[in-house]
Amino acid sequence: MATTEIQTKQPSAVAEPANWRSFYTEMERLFDRFANGFGMSRLPSFGYATAADILSPVADIVDEEACYKITAEVPGLTEKDVDVSLAGDTLTVKGEKRQEREQKTGNYRLTERSYGAFRRSFMLPEGVDREKIAASVANGVLTVTLPKTPQAKPKAIEVKATA
Repeated sequence: MATTEIQTKQPSAVAEPANWRSFYTEMERLFDRFANGFGMSRLPSFGYATAADILSPVADIVDEEACYKITAEVPGLTEKDVDVSLAGDTLTVKGEKRQEREQKTGNYRLTERSYGAFRRSFMLPEGVDREKIAASVANGVLTVTLPKTPQAKPKAIEVKATA
């Protein structure tokens, strides 16, 4: 089963004044709203996250009989915007999202732009046929299929009754 190693810094045990706690809560909400716009998961605690943590797409890893499947949310991206690469036992997914919106009404003009790159790596388990890895993007979901080698596929063992 593929795993993702996550490293975070632990906050020091320092008492927080009430006004700092309020500020901290508001910043959490702001970053949550930002992340949701990119279809990303909830952010780790503000002040302890890296840029990669902020933009890492939500991913599911499933162990099926013939393969492992990784699915990741990449809303608004196409296959041209996403890069999947393999180096040794590490599968890396990276991409960039650019979003622009403009609204004009009378004397009112609103222009919003958001840009962000992401990168997420997965350690491959033993028994993946590295020559047959495939990736596709459809409806904002990246699917990476990691076929298992014949030796890695589960084998059924018949249980016999003994007298």
